[in-house]
Amino acid sequence: MQNLAWEMTCTAETKSSVASAWAYWTNIANWYDPPAQFELDGPFASGTRGTTRMTGQDPMHWIIAEVTPPFSATIVLELRAATLSFDWRFQELSAGRTRITQRVSLRGENANEYLSQVRTSFTSNLQAGLNKMAAAIAIHKIQL
Repeated sequence: MQNLAWEMTCTAETKSSVASAWAYWTNIANWYDPPAQFELDGPFASGTRGTTRMTGQDPMHWIIAEVTPPFSATIVLELRAATLSFDWRFQELSAGRTRITQRVSLRGENANEYLSQVRTSFTSNLQAGLNKMAAAIAIHKIQL
């Protein structure tokens, strides 16, 4: 495993089945995180590339590195001699509930160059963002 510079894990539960939570989350039109806008160059599948656009910044390109529907996905943003990865896990709980876990990791020989920016970007809002997603999933249950 490459040099781990930083990692943060958050969890949230939602009143939705794993299949419904997965269907909602893998539709990137549901990734509401202003001012960021997200695009996907194909289906939500391993190898598909995506882009995050934010006003006044260069686009950030990423790839869906691994997908095991409806339980997990890893999205990787390649940086210069470092990677920022987003691991998502969906675990079925009792009574039709789902636990969603998101782990963000910064690794690589040049990871320390990005450490301050990553900490600033994610430490204060990662849990709130996951809570917002879990609440949206519960409201917009997808009938499968």
